[in-house]
Amino acid sequence: MKPTRMFGPFVLLAAVMLSGVQARAAELPDFVTLAKKFGPAVVNISTKQKRGNAGSGRGFEMPDIPENSPLRDFFRHFLGEGEGGEAPERESRPLSLGSGFFISADGYLLTNHHVVDEADEIIVRTSDHRQFDAKVVGSDRRSDTALLKIDIENAPVMKVGTARELEVGEWVLAIGSPFGFDHSVTAGIVSAKGRSLPSENYVPFIQTDVAINPGNSGGPLIDLAGNVVGVNSQIYSRTGGFMGLSFAVPIDLAMDVAEQLRTKGHVSRGWLGVMIQDVTRELAESFGMPHPTGALVSQVLPESPAEAAGMRVGDVILTFDGHKVHSSSALPPLVGTSPVERASTLKILRNGREREIEVVIGELPDEEAIKAELSAAPKQQPSGKLGLTVEDLTPAQREEMGLSGEGGVLVLQVDAGPAREAGIQRGDVLLMVDNQSISDAGKFSEVVGSLPAGRSVAVLVQRDGGRMFTALRMPK
Repeated sequence: MKPTRMFGPFVLLAAVMLSGVQARAAELPDFVTLAKKFGPAVVNISTKQKRGNAGSGRGFEMPDIPENSPLRDFFRHFLGEGEGGEAPERESRPLSLGSGFFISADGYLLTNHHVVDEADEIIVRTSDHRQFDAKVVGSDRRSDTALLKIDIENAPVMKVGTARELEVGEWVLAIGSPFGFDHSVTAGIVSAKGRSLPSENYVPFIQTDVAINPGNSGGPLIDLAGNVVGVNSQIYSRTGGFMGLSFAVPIDLAMDVAEQLRTKGHVSRGWLGVMIQDVTRELAESFGMPHPTGALVSQVLPESPAEAAGMRVGDVILTFDGHKVHSSSALPPLVGTSPVERASTLKILRNGREREIEVVIGELPDEEAIKAELSAAPKQQPSGKLGLTVEDLTPAQREEMGLSGEGGVLVLQVDAGPAREAGIQRGDVLLMVDNQSISDAGKFSEVVGSLPAGRSVAVLVQRDGGRMFTALRMPK
C-alpha cells in the first residue's frame, strides 16, 4: 500500500477543517478596517494642574492595589499623588488622563467631564503626534460629557450614529489610550442598555464587555457600520483595572449635551419633582398589580411640576409620553431628555385605577436647590407599633382633600400589624387617634407612643373624600 493512500483521508479532513476555519474567520467583524478608518479621529487628552490641585476634585481614589504591583505606580501618577497618597511637592507633570474624538472638521471634540474637570491646561495629541492646547467650550457633570475646541483645520471626523438602534449582543469597538498607550483598540459586545448607575441617574448607560481601562475615558464606542454609538465613561472595578463591566454614554445624549453647551453654555434638563422607588412584589400585590412594574412615588416636592399637576404620594407611574416605565431607574432619563415647559402625559395607577395626567415639565434645578426642597418637604414618620408610615400633608394636598385649616397625616405604607388588621390603607388620611387631633407626623408619633398596650382606640380616617372611624387595638 502506498503512503499517499494511508494519509489521503487525513489530508482531506485537514482541508475540510481549514476551510471551516476560514469560513468562520470570514464571518467575524472586520475590526482592521474600522481601526484604520476611524483611528485618526481619536485623540489623547492630558492635563496640567497647578501644584496643590493635582489629583483633587476628580472623584478618584487610590484603589486597593498591592504595593509591588506595577499598577500602583501608574495610579500614583494618574491621580497626581506621591508616596502615601500625598500631593507631590513639585509642579505636576502632564497627566495622561483620557481620550476624545473629533465631531467636526474645525476642531470640536467630545470627551468626558471627569477627564478635564479642574484642569488648568488641556493638551490634545492627535494620531500624527501633533499637540494642541484645548479650550473647554462646556462641561456637564451629570452626563459626564465635555466639549473641547482646538485650532485645527480639516480634522478627521467620526461618523455619529445613534444608540437607539443598538441591540444587546451586537459587536462594538473602542479606541482610546488606556494607561497612556495611544490608539489601543479593544472589542466586545453590548451587554445591556439603559443601565442606571447610582451617581448618574439621568444617563441610560450602554453596558459592554469591551476592555476599558483608565485612559480610555472619553473615547468612542463604535458599531460595525463605523458609527459612534457611545462615549466610554466608566468601569466597574474593585482593583482599578478592567473586570468585564464597562459603561458608555449614549451618543444621542452626548451630542444633545454638546449642542446645548455650544449654543447656551449650560444644559437644561426636564424635571418632574418626585422621589421614586421600585415596586416590589409585595407592593405590587397590595396595589392589585399582576406583576411589579413602574415607578412608585414616595415623595412629591413642594412647588414642583408634579405637585402642580396633582400627583400624589403612592401613585405608580406606568408610562411617560407613551414609553413604558418598567422600573424606577427608567424614569429619570425619560424626564431628563424631555423639553422644558412642554406638557407630557403620564399614565399612573392610583387607588387601583389607571388614569392619565398631564404635567408641564420644569427645568431641573441645581443640586443645592433640590437639597433645600428635600429638607423643606413633608416629614415622614414610621411607627413600629402600628406597622405603618405616615407623612405630613402638603398645602396643595390639604386644599385638594378639603382639609384647609385641619390637620391630618397621609398614610404612605402599611405593613403587617394592628393598622392593617384595622383596615387602614395606603393613601388614607388619619385625622384623629384616641380622640386627639393629629396635626402632623410628629404629633402622630407622640400620640401613638403614649397609648397603653392592649387597648382599642378609635381612629378617624378620611378616604376618597369620606370619613369614618375604625377601631385599632394596640399591641401588647
